[in-house]
Amino acid sequence: MRFSFSRSLSKAFRTQKQMTRLVETALKPALKRRKPSKSPSPRATAGLLEVIAFGSNPGRLLMKSFVPARLPKRPALVVVLHGCLQSPESLHAASGFSKLARDRGFVLLYPQQRRTNNAQTCFNWYRPSAVARDRGEVMSIRQMIEYACERHRIDVSRIFIVGLSAGGAMVSAVVANYPEIFAGAAIVAGMPFGSARDAVSALRAMKDGAAPPSGGWGRPIAQINDGPRPSPPITIWQGANDRVVNPLNARACVTQWLQAKGIGEYSGRTAEKSWGSLTSWTVAGEQKVALYFVNDLSHGLPIKKRGSQAPRSRADPYVISTGISAPAELMRLWRLARL
Repeated sequence: MRFSFSRSLSKAFRTQKQMTRLVETALKPALKRRKPSKSPSPRATAGLLEVIAFGSNPGRLLMKSFVPARLPKRPALVVVLHGCLQSPESLHAASGFSKLARDRGFVLLYPQQRRTNNAQTCFNWYRPSAVARDRGEVMSIRQMIEYACERHRIDVSRIFIVGLSAGGAMVSAVVANYPEIFAGAAIVAGMPFGSARDAVSALRAMKDGAAPPSGGWGRPIAQINDGPRPSPPITIWQGANDRVVNPLNARACVTQWLQAKGIGEYSGRTAEKSWGSLTSWTVAGEQKVALYFVNDLSHGLPIKKRGSQAPRSRADPYVISTGISAPAELMRLWRLARL
């Protein structure tokens, strides 16, 4: 018995080390661009507030938020999920969400992964125990949303979620489990729900493109719901030059949500844009699923170029200047107007 336990423990350590090496290899180009920095000072992170007690927190995540000084009586809530090797602070500083929140009067919620859960600070979107309904990390995120709604008197008809990379994959999981919560969702360089079951299969799917499960991409969502449930409009964002997440996964995300919504894949309409292409699927005049395919984008969140702005943000190498701004476009889609 002791020998079996020791062997299992050694196998777990080997798997964790393998995951670390695979992630570092996949993100090596961006890691080279990052300069070592000191721990952020209290002033640098003062805009984000950490909430300690927000629920049972089965996923052992951290909760941080940004609350503008000026808010309407019933503000909207935007949940932002970071990617591997990111933090809420770096994404908050580089993405422009803070200015949008101040100008438009909504609360920002940033769930944060702990290194004790994942050495690369990736959300564990590939672990069945982390993404099962009312368990693990998805439950922790739901508890954060419930806490924020009560604390800030959020308009529950205006809750939105966006995530990048592993955060985008976790958006897939959260919305698959709790579609009724959200009025809109965005998956940026993410993965479809149910595309992996462990670290090794996750990295393989990211690199080569996830293989559809038996029964099609809609099945993982159908299996966790008793019957058809309304889901929010979904936008999928993908860079043509992404070398971390194969663009084939964006198509899998599109197929998954089209099947979940009962929309025919060939009913989409594609429009060529200066920055790439936009394919939309509409029902009764309302956009339900959309794919933003950005030509010159690698692995990251696209923001609008401004003059001589560097291609990548100094605050966060996974926030990349290009011909379109995902945060600004989401404001339009989600009808979050200026105050």
